[in-house]
Amino acid sequence: MRLPSRCNRLLLAVVLLSAVVESAPAYPAVIAAVAATSVRSPQPVPISQSPQFVSDADFTAAILNSTNHFRHQHNASAVTYNATLDQFATAYLDANRDCTFAHSGGPYGENIALGCSDVQGCVDAWGNERAKYDFDHPDFVEDTGHFTQLVWRNTTAVGCGRKLCGEKGWFLVCEYFPRGNVLGAFGDAVGRQVDGFMSAGSESVLRPSMMWLVLWLAVALVLFW
Repeated sequence: MRLPSRCNRLLLAVVLLSAVVESAPAYPAVIAAVAATSVRSPQPVPISQSPQFVSDADFTAAILNSTNHFRHQHNASAVTYNATLDQFATAYLDANRDCTFAHSGGPYGENIALGCSDVQGCVDAWGNERAKYDFDHPDFVEDTGHFTQLVWRNTTAVGCGRKLCGEKGWFLVCEYFPRGNVLGAFGDAVGRQVDGFMSAGSESVLRPSMMWLVLWLAVALVLFW
């Protein structure tokens, strides 16, 4: 027996609304975590006492949240935190007794920063290099190398070390695996910044404007069809 026409309309509306829910990516929680860490106290905490540097748990969380915040914006999968990479970065800093600002020359991809107020500030500085990156001519450029490594699509893991270098502030070193900035691969591995929410893998892609369109169509079907 066929359902009455109004039941059909309600059923179709439910299907459309279900599609909206199922297609919505799970990234807002991560982005919200980044926003929470950006709140500043009325009385600034001394750089040497920044919780994101002093606390191991806060340090790891800040690295992942800030890194994946930029990766999601460029349609790259979220990275996980890796203890081996952490140990390599920490060992390099321990050996670098005079805090010379230089790369380790190790086997991994590497980003370095010195003097940031907190971890998020360092990662933001790397990510904001994208303003100078030429997406129409993708290639390695020294001024944007931190950014391209940060959002490199083939990278799956990150691990970082930090060291307080007196008046210079905190020295942050992050290692990435597999390493990025591979010559000839920039066109595929460094995506343009996308609008709205976008999945980092094979999941559905649905921007907020499309979600509203589907919702309006569902309401129209119920009321006017």
